[in-house]
Amino acid sequence: MSKQIKNQEITSRDQDFAQWYTDVCKKAELMNYSSVKGFINYLPYGYAIWEEIQAYLNGRFKANGASNVYLPLVIPSSLFNKEKEHVEGFAPETLVATYGGGNQLNDPLIIRPTSEILFSDLYKNIVSSYRDLPKMYNQWCSVVRWEKTTRPFLRGSEFLWQEGHCLFETAEQAHENVIKFLEIYDDLGKDVLAIPFVKGRKTEHEKFAGAIATYSIEALMHDGKALQSGTSHDLGQGFAKAFGISYLGRKNVLENPYQTSWGVSTRLIGATIMVHGDDNGLVLPPRVAPIQVVIIPIRQQTPGVLEACHEIEQVIAKQGIRVKVDDDDNKSPGWKFAEYEMKGIPLRIEVGPRDLENGQAVLCKRYNGEKDLLPITEIEGNIAKVLDDIHTKMYQKALEHLNSHISDVEDHEGLKAVLEKGGYARMKFCGEEECELKIKELTNGGTARCIASENLPEGEVCPICGKPAKMVVYFAKAY
Repeated sequence: MSKQIKNQEITSRDQDFAQWYTDVCKKAELMNYSSVKGFINYLPYGYAIWEEIQAYLNGRFKANGASNVYLPLVIPSSLFNKEKEHVEGFAPETLVATYGGGNQLNDPLIIRPTSEILFSDLYKNIVSSYRDLPKMYNQWCSVVRWEKTTRPFLRGSEFLWQEGHCLFETAEQAHENVIKFLEIYDDLGKDVLAIPFVKGRKTEHEKFAGAIATYSIEALMHDGKALQSGTSHDLGQGFAKAFGISYLGRKNVLENPYQTSWGVSTRLIGATIMVHGDDNGLVLPPRVAPIQVVIIPIRQQTPGVLEACHEIEQVIAKQGIRVKVDDDDNKSPGWKFAEYEMKGIPLRIEVGPRDLENGQAVLCKRYNGEKDLLPITEIEGNIAKVLDDIHTKMYQKALEHLNSHISDVEDHEGLKAVLEKGGYARMKFCGEEECELKIKELTNGGTARCIASENLPEGEVCPICGKPAKMVVYFAKAY
């Protein structure tokens, strides 16, 4: 492994992880801050990462029967207040418009914090028979939640996401849908982001407001904190009953459908930064990188160098690989090396006069700094393989980090120790909300991330309260 020189513009992760994260977001030009606190501008490089995530998920969603729609930005307060439990969960975070056209609104408009209510209102008007089911709609949009503390991509007053909302005849169909789309999110981690997730059902205390069950994917960051990276909810019939969604069933009587919702957000960009990044900046997995390969000419004024770089670019581009030649002669190769390391481009190819004499190019892998020599004639058949190998190695590295930070604990001291150090504490648990709140207090913010197992032999007890244990749960501190 080649030794990489520390980028002095970026705070070291071990010195100040939060500052490191902010430095990377800004220096890699993923975003900058807008004039409104908590709202960010998504710059082209950052938004391009989101587009790669969208492209993968859009294909998977449509292959599994979902269609894209777009619903209004605002919800009338009178409609929002129909589902009591849901409203209580989101009311503190809502942004409300009270004036329109210079006049005070009789029914203030809530900027959507999520769209269960909007979809329920839509479905009420378009579903009348069992023949109309299932309905599987998804929308790509932004939502607004008035957060007190914000951080780019992770927690903002506005963020981009997708939210699928579905209706089914039976509870079994709904549950199947919930699990299927959770698995799609898990596949996104494996196939695109090179992130292994812990996944499972949320505890009653942590589930989504208004749901009967919530399932999530949880990523583990470099600093040992968890990040909820996507959720899939079984909403039962609660929203359908509250909003009057009914249909004429197969037995010729009115019935309420079963509802699900599932979503991920630009928080996945934050996860990718924190799982893979290093002290030199971003380290992007090839399949989500806006530029997968950058070609740097060395002494490009030398006859033949620039021409060879563009020929290599054409060969690589024909394989559907996102590639760029940086032929800006105003910047030195060393400056370009540091810049593209900061931007996390997975593979750098260097071509200079000596390389041309030897009929070869230098390949440098961002994730570990290794350099290899490859005959130019073999580039066409090998670059895709190199990128696939980088993805595999990055996933394996993240998986090893995850597995080495999962500890089984048997008492509250062990729980506190693991969460203080960072990582998941896997513990038998009673499932009681009161006990969960006590754990949060004991561990200075530790929470139940998801249930690891619900199959426990009789006689096991919760080490916190001594009551019978009903499940094994992953606990961690989280973003």
